[in-house]
Amino acid sequence: MNGHTVPRKRQRHDVPAKMRALQYSGPEKFAVETIDVPAIGDDDVLVQNTDYHQKEFNELTDGRSKSRLVVYAERTCTTSKTLMRYWPLIPGHEAAGTVAAIGKNVKNVAIGDRVAADALQPCLSCFYCTRRKTQLCENIIGYGGNVPGGMAEYCRYPAKMVFPIGDLPDLEAVLIEPAACAAHGIERMQMEVGSRVLLFGCGPTGILLAQLIKMNGAAHLTIASKAGPKLDLARELDIADSYVTISDESPSADMAALQTNNPYGFDIVVEATGAPNVLEKAIEYVRKGGKLVVYGVYDESVKIAWSPFRIWENEITILASFCSMSHIPHVLEYVNAGRLKLGGIANKTYKIEQWEECLDAVRKQEVVKAAIVFD
Repeated sequence: MNGHTVPRKRQRHDVPAKMRALQYSGPEKFAVETIDVPAIGDDDVLVQNTDYHQKEFNELTDGRSKSRLVVYAERTCTTSKTLMRYWPLIPGHEAAGTVAAIGKNVKNVAIGDRVAADALQPCLSCFYCTRRKTQLCENIIGYGGNVPGGMAEYCRYPAKMVFPIGDLPDLEAVLIEPAACAAHGIERMQMEVGSRVLLFGCGPTGILLAQLIKMNGAAHLTIASKAGPKLDLARELDIADSYVTISDESPSADMAALQTNNPYGFDIVVEATGAPNVLEKAIEYVRKGGKLVVYGVYDESVKIAWSPFRIWENEITILASFCSMSHIPHVLEYVNAGRLKLGGIANKTYKIEQWEECLDAVRKQEVVKAAIVFD
């Protein structure tokens, strides 16, 4: 051409051969192991949590480093047959970090870009995928489920599954994936403008869901929840129109008062606690012609009792929202516009060696959301 060499796009930082990862050898059996850094293909990216020469998993202090990976603490519970866990397993399906290496065909991100990752990869060819129900894919790949996830120094993703996040703080960036799940829930609701909505539970995803409910048709949103840091944060963020505290001492009285104060019930009732007894009771708050949204996660063995006659006579619609698929770009629009509040939800961080302590805090509901932070 003009005698000058055309520079090639850099495809890789100096990446070590080994990395540290939280690895499960079976249910409740875990350890921090040193394993191989995953290899990437031509269409993949390698996401890293840290500069390659740093080996310690130091606790995050400011939430704004541009070169670390943050992953959520998640339950190790029985999952669906579609996402059956395989051992050994690296968990972590809500992750954000920095691109450390790219395959030769990758165009959408570059080395050094900070990204959030989608956790689910559909096959696009099964019965459900070909009917535009990719979230129900029969062969779905779930990062942190049936393939290695983000609780490691490095994680491999197909490039099409990562999205640039600019300078979004890490402890907010890891909320992009659960916010995408909430966005799918909003689509499933098909909410009419002016709806009155009742949301049971205000955990991390519930807080995200509440905000999207208010932005997508709800004239009035009531949150009913136990007292604690999660409800305190919901009030602080001012994400609902009214709040009902369900006490441990007299939950029946509190639930009865909620019904008395709303004699016609609600257009939409969302159960987001994952508690079977709350789900069973929730249908009593749905007004005639209304909808009950099953949003929480329950054990596969759980059974509840509803009156078919009540559902039939009142023309109640019962629907569920399982996961997200392709909703991250939509969520980033809300985030970049300053409409979706993410700060304060991931409010406690732990080193990878503190995983057991982290799980204990989650079980005891001492945190809104716990995060494992590498730095």
